[in-house]
Amino acid sequence: MSYREERLMSLAGLDINKLSVKELKTYCKKILKGKIHGICFSVYDENQKPGSKISDKQILEKLEIIKPYVSWIRTFSCSDENSRIPVLAKDLGFKTLVGAWLGKDKEQNDCEVENLIKLCNDGYVDIAAVGNEVMYRKDISEEELISYINHAKEGINADVPVGYVDAYYEFSERPNITEACEVILTNCYPFWEGCDIDYSLIYMKQMYYHARDVGNGKRVIITETGWPSKGTNYEGSFPSEKNFLKYFLNTQRWSKQDNIEIFYFSSFDESWKIDSEGDVGAFWGIWDDKLLSKFI
Repeated sequence: MSYREERLMSLAGLDINKLSVKELKTYCKKILKGKIHGICFSVYDENQKPGSKISDKQILEKLEIIKPYVSWIRTFSCSDENSRIPVLAKDLGFKTLVGAWLGKDKEQNDCEVENLIKLCNDGYVDIAAVGNEVMYRKDISEEELISYINHAKEGINADVPVGYVDAYYEFSERPNITEACEVILTNCYPFWEGCDIDYSLIYMKQMYYHARDVGNGKRVIITETGWPSKGTNYEGSFPSEKNFLKYFLNTQRWSKQDNIEIFYFSSFDESWKIDSEGDVGAFWGIWDDKLLSKFI
């Protein structure tokens, strides 16, 4: 029996609700040491935010911390120092899902997409994501988004599938976007829909199956899911250390058992997200803002 099979067997029969925080951390560490599929890479230190100057040294320090535990990383932008992340990550042996950030600034959008195309053609990208939740934010029209997706597909000469990232329900509500995508990239957050932790795994599976069912046989990847370790509750969803550990463990068991590609959100805590998400925004990382694992 392989180590992976032994690990799965040791986790398969667990009643997570009966485990203490210390026991949950032990099992989470075991999962992490066996490598998880992917993680959303958070690069900013305390007092930094998008637009801050980020050095290669800072990027490499964080990549080196997660390298033993993660196969893929996901990035969100191709501007400024963010365009260096996939280059440095590839040198370290990561696979990369690289995103072009789209917003209301057309000139900036054009720059993001062109940078993404170049990174793909230079061999630094394994999956390309054109936009992240722009339909949810209503930053651009559906037609504009599809035009960006098609432009990327036409410009990328390498064998890199192109998709768009959004909440699972957008792919049924916007079939033209789904049709334009070569891969379905879906964000699944039971927390942000007020789900109790005890039902969160079932709910996330339903989200994934919803996107899969409208994907017409296309590859479906969960590009974000997670649970905060601290902060104010959102309806029936309660942040806590224990719930954070339970959600991570449940998610990764399902990922390994059913071969579901999941990018966990996120690698490191980042305080700048408080402005848009409230106090919970700073506590989604597997590692804290001091770069220490929360599983220790």
